[in-house]
Amino acid sequence: MKKVRLIINGDDFGMSDEVNHGVIRAFREGVLTSCSLMVSGSAFAPAVHLALENEGLAVGIHVVTVQGKSVLSHKEIPAIVDGEDNFPDDPVKAGLRYYFSRNARLQLKKELAAQFDKFAATGLGLSHIDSHLHMHVHPVIFDNLLQLGKRHGARSMRVPEDDLGLSLSFSRERWLEQMADGLVFKILCRRMKAGMRTEGLGYAGRVYGFFMSGRMSEEYALHALEHLGAGTFELYCHPAIHDESMELSSHERQRLKEFRILVSQRVKERLVRLGIEPTTYGEIRSRK
Repeated sequence: MKKVRLIINGDDFGMSDEVNHGVIRAFREGVLTSCSLMVSGSAFAPAVHLALENEGLAVGIHVVTVQGKSVLSHKEIPAIVDGEDNFPDDPVKAGLRYYFSRNARLQLKKELAAQFDKFAATGLGLSHIDSHLHMHVHPVIFDNLLQLGKRHGARSMRVPEDDLGLSLSFSRERWLEQMADGLVFKILCRRMKAGMRTEGLGYAGRVYGFFMSGRMSEEYALHALEHLGAGTFELYCHPAIHDESMELSSHERQRLKEFRILVSQRVKERLVRLGIEPTTYGEIRSRK
């Protein structure tokens, strides 16, 4: 019988204390096996401390090139961040700038190297590479990450190719948007896979969560688990713990909901019943 292995990852580790606590509790009490560290996040230092305390938690780098802070200052990379060291909020505009502006490309290369150097300085092993809003599918960013990954000993990278059919079989909400996004990402992911095979980097067969971004639910997670074939896959969430006595935004409520998915008894039992083995990116073999 062929094995089914699943990486269960928490993104945005280091973004805030609420996210850090969500990731760590989901690892200690739930099914989370892995997380992705945002080195420019406001809670980066406590995230590193927590990761070092929790042996067995795989930690990758969550590269930030949009909707977040840079590691380098505006003075060093003025073509890609504002005076407060913020990347653009619009991923499309940012992507066009990175592609067509030579200055932006050169400064982006410096910033990406600085993010990897900051991760390396933590002493944590580099489990894998991924990025905020999956911007690493962008050809300029991806090509830089291939080289940086090789330099820093990374063996795996997330290829965010979700299962459109599975998502639509669960919910046809925003189906046209899903189909359009799916087509664009399929093309970009094909390029990623070719480059990663050349460099000997591994990747999961499917990555679940992209089409359910902002509306991930326990029912969808259970639905996805029931339809996994043989191989290694990833399911990613954005867990955080928020005080429900406070007035929460819809974004905060969703993050709390995703934390609860990761500690759900139903999810734990379903993984056991289906014989799905928890794993990490470090266990994926090279695709070369």
